[in-house]
Amino acid sequence: MLLFAQAVTGLVLLIHVYIVLLETVLFRTRGRRVFGLSAEKAEIVQPAMSNQGCYNGFLVAALALGFLHPDPAIARAFTLFGLCCVAVAGLWGAATVSRRILFVQTVPAVIALLLLQLA
Repeated sequence: MLLFAQAVTGLVLLIHVYIVLLETVLFRTRGRRVFGLSAEKAEIVQPAMSNQGCYNGFLVAALALGFLHPDPAIARAFTLFGLCCVAVAGLWGAATVSRRILFVQTVPAVIALLLLQLA
């Protein structure tokens, strides 16, 4: 069960690496298309998206520390913290931006949390 929890957590981490890239370095190209924005609208929201990408980077950092920290208790705490933050951010995004965020962020994070608790 732990292997499944780690695999799903790794998937959540990779999804957020992609989101960070879309919201920062790829925003004017791929990110703009993924978010369905015109070039004009993208120019207006680019600073806010870059800031949002920075916050998503912190989620990546927490999940990465969960994989990399040598102390298992601290690693687990970082993983739980990161997954809980992703789940809450996904709920907020689904309520305020797009329901699709619920399925891209919250559902995988909650599945990883459940698997981690069962492990």
